[in-house]
Amino acid sequence: MNNNNNELKNFYLLWSTQSLSQLGSAMTEFALTLWLYEKTGSALSTAALTICTYAPYVIMSIFAGAVSDRYDKKKTMLVCDVLAAFTTILVFVLYRTGTLAVWHLYALNAVSGLMNTVQQPASEVAYTLIVPKQQYQRTSGLQSLSRSLISIGNPLIASALYGTFGLDAVISIDLMTFAIAFLTLLFLIRLPDIPAKPAPDKNMLELAGEGLRFLKKNPLVLDVILFMSGVNLIASAFDAVLPALVIPKSGNSTLGIVTSCSGIAMVLGSLIVSVMPKPKDRVRTIYLTMLFSLGTENFLLAFSSNPLIWCIGQVIGWILVPVMSANQNVIMRNTIPVELQGRVYACRNTLQFFTIPIGLALGGFMVDYVCEPLMSSVRNGQLLNILFGSGKGSGAAFMMFLLGMAGTIFCLVFGMKLKQYQYSEE
Repeated sequence: MNNNNNELKNFYLLWSTQSLSQLGSAMTEFALTLWLYEKTGSALSTAALTICTYAPYVIMSIFAGAVSDRYDKKKTMLVCDVLAAFTTILVFVLYRTGTLAVWHLYALNAVSGLMNTVQQPASEVAYTLIVPKQQYQRTSGLQSLSRSLISIGNPLIASALYGTFGLDAVISIDLMTFAIAFLTLLFLIRLPDIPAKPAPDKNMLELAGEGLRFLKKNPLVLDVILFMSGVNLIASAFDAVLPALVIPKSGNSTLGIVTSCSGIAMVLGSLIVSVMPKPKDRVRTIYLTMLFSLGTENFLLAFSSNPLIWCIGQVIGWILVPVMSANQNVIMRNTIPVELQGRVYACRNTLQFFTIPIGLALGGFMVDYVCEPLMSSVRNGQLLNILFGSGKGSGAAFMMFLLGMAGTIFCLVFGMKLKQYQYSEE
């Protein structure tokens, strides 16, 4: 155990301080959402904050990976951290001087999102460099654990601080956590050198193309990414449908409780990953965990109006997500040469996550313009009325059923393709 702790010392330092900084950033993001909603009263305006942050991530990820692989990982992370912190400082100054406007947040969120786009693949490679191969699964579980705790804690802490002390208090804490993470990375973390780096005469397009060519030559990695892209489409549609199901039937407070259950489930799942033995077949584990998640939660929520069942459904649907994530992470780290990881991870980000905004838009459109109008025309006693109820929220329940069917069919069909692969370690 002591040997394990010694060889993971750099990981623990980097992971804990970066997680703390991510918590601070998430708190600021949530507090800005509260501030913006107070100013505009518009859900669309607040949603646009996420869009401005997410758009660079999807559009620019392939090129960000090329930047990450060409330049020193530590310096890339430090520069991105400084520029992202600068946007936060600018928000703080604008807020304190009373000149903060909505468009400022959109522009600054886009810049911050771009910095995250560049930093994320560099960070993935950094963890690969400082973690021994036999510890990949354990450390992946710890990373999932911190993400889960942040998703649970940041809205609670941010809303309490914002309500008591105001936006500037939240931003101040964000900047303090940034300083801790920045100084730790600068002075205490040393990343091993990568044996080979991209040729300096290659441009960004050529480097990005190398990431895509690697995926084309390694169908195992590509097919797992495409499988997860389909899963994300259905899961993000679920995220859009959930409020339309819960709020009309039980109100805002119940939605908060139901939503928090997914974070609690991921904490439990992350703990499971940290202690579970290596699976015999990691690809099969990815496929089966997602089949179980998509094939259970949607149906439980579709056929019930009981908040307790909704909470149970959330736990069932999310508890195995860290197991999936850790196994995908191990496959990628073991399969992709470290000198190519930035480019390939960046390509993964584009291919695997571009379906999320599509799913969010699709889920909302289907509820508002297809399922709710359809259910409003169904008479009492008809089959759809018996299965999904009546009134507002019944259309969302019907949509949950459709997502359950789509998720189950997708996993079964794509699972046939994944069965050709068997990935395990000696």
